[in-house]
Amino acid sequence: MEGSATGSMARQVLIGDRPVGGRSPVYVVAEIGINHNGDLDLAKRLIDVAAVAGCDAVKFQKRTPELCVPPDQRDALRDTPWGRMTYMDYRERVEFDRAAYTEIDRHCRDRGIQWTASCWDHEALAFLETFNPPFHKVPSACLTHHDLLRRMRETGRPVVLSTGMSTMEEIRRAVSALDTDRLVLCHATSTYPSSPDELNLRMISTLQSMFDCPVGYSGHEVGLQTSFAAVALGAALIERHVTLDRHMWGSDQHASIEPTGLLRLVRDIRVIERSLGDGIKRVYPSELPVMRRLRQPEWGDGAAAQGFSTKATE
Repeated sequence: MEGSATGSMARQVLIGDRPVGGRSPVYVVAEIGINHNGDLDLAKRLIDVAAVAGCDAVKFQKRTPELCVPPDQRDALRDTPWGRMTYMDYRERVEFDRAAYTEIDRHCRDRGIQWTASCWDHEALAFLETFNPPFHKVPSACLTHHDLLRRMRETGRPVVLSTGMSTMEEIRRAVSALDTDRLVLCHATSTYPSSPDELNLRMISTLQSMFDCPVGYSGHEVGLQTSFAAVALGAALIERHVTLDRHMWGSDQHASIEPTGLLRLVRDIRVIERSLGDGIKRVYPSELPVMRRLRQPEWGDGAAAQGFSTKATE
């Protein structure tokens, strides 16, 4: 359902016990994705980084390789840190199994941070459901997978939908397959890393004006400035990829931010959202001493006090 800009700013979606949207604090997601390279210890270290930074959630990616890898790409050879292997073998190498996600679930609970995963197929969605995630995430690549979207809607959980590499008509159709009462749209550009010239952050305002749900931003650029700009434009959710080192092997590492950057991201988002206020002009108590000391009188009173005539001179 499409709505007014006022409606989209007022609408809130509850993720766990956190309201998202309206004037609630920005919900920050650290996208671990596949930056763990199939290493559970590395995944846990990235969870620790996100928890220390004050993120609200971490997110992984969950695929069923035999369903998601096109047949013509399965035997393509790929150079990896584990040697030269087929693309199918690589996809299976970086997928965590139930035992690994059980450990991830335990570790996140211990660190007091929520977790979920982008689901790329029905089996992955059914798998994730067994862990009672706070929300489901639709990656931009699956925006046109309407049957998967409807399955996510049927779970009754909030859904975060990324809109990279999509037309407005495709976005409208995806939204119609979901429930706007439990939907957060995310503006995104699906290039890794994205050029500032192609971020088009004003799309945040466009989506707010068109759809009656909170709008966030999923960024894949280098640096933090543009994520801060997204918050100033009203993004209710910010998602950024996180890594321990951008020079590590992996397709998403260069579009990720390192631990120090993640700390700055969350810290400065909290400052920005406090500084935005409510748009109602007021005189703050802290201004009163300054006002008494510096406020100039109106021209007439001031001129009289200084012995000037207010009559027109000849």
